[in-house]
Amino acid sequence: MNAATAAATSCLVVDDQAMVREGFGALLGAQPDLVVAGLAADGAQAVRLARELQPDVVLMDVRMSVMDGIEATSVILGDKQIDGPPRILILTTFDLDDYVYEALRAGASGFLLKDAPAEELVHAVRVVAAGDALLAPSVTRRLIADLAQRRAPVAIKPQGLDELTPRELEVLRLIARGMSNAEISRELVIAEETTKTHVGRILMKLHLRDRAQAVVLAYESRLVTPGD
Repeated sequence: MNAATAAATSCLVVDDQAMVREGFGALLGAQPDLVVAGLAADGAQAVRLARELQPDVVLMDVRMSVMDGIEATSVILGDKQIDGPPRILILTTFDLDDYVYEALRAGASGFLLKDAPAEELVHAVRVVAAGDALLAPSVTRRLIADLAQRRAPVAIKPQGLDELTPRELEVLRLIARGMSNAEISRELVIAEETTKTHVGRILMKLHLRDRAQAVVLAYESRLVTPGD
């Protein structure tokens, strides 16, 4: 990356349809704060380019030949040759299908429908690049509804759960219910900055990247159950 683009967010666009990846690439490349480092046609190529280009954000299609987006997400996020690692934004045609759920479990920072407006795609890249999960409360609630329709998960005991304070456990339960920081602050009658601190400590103690993983963990550990 040259000096002119040093402050820009570098993106890797992964999709098996040439028109889609080139269209997304052109859209993102037109933004002053974004630069398209590369385009990949499948998951295996995405892994190779992620190692070579070290992007900040990967826009990842799910259903692809050679290697699908779920496997590619898992490989990229666990690859020691990739610094960071990058934030991964899942692109899907279907709202909250099984592939999206598995991608979130693999460590993706959120998802976006392919038919979303152009400005929403650009906003999504900026959100995940800033370190946030692209799970607005309304999206989180749809994820919760999806979890509610699944068979009860086998309870797991994630590392670090015992290290959470009673207040942090309370905040985690509210995150899992789909509440934003502002809503959590109102619910607990605390400052929003305090809520942000609690969220940060929860993610650190549980070794999670963002709220997306926190929601999944809360349900899989049965800290909360659908309908709470």
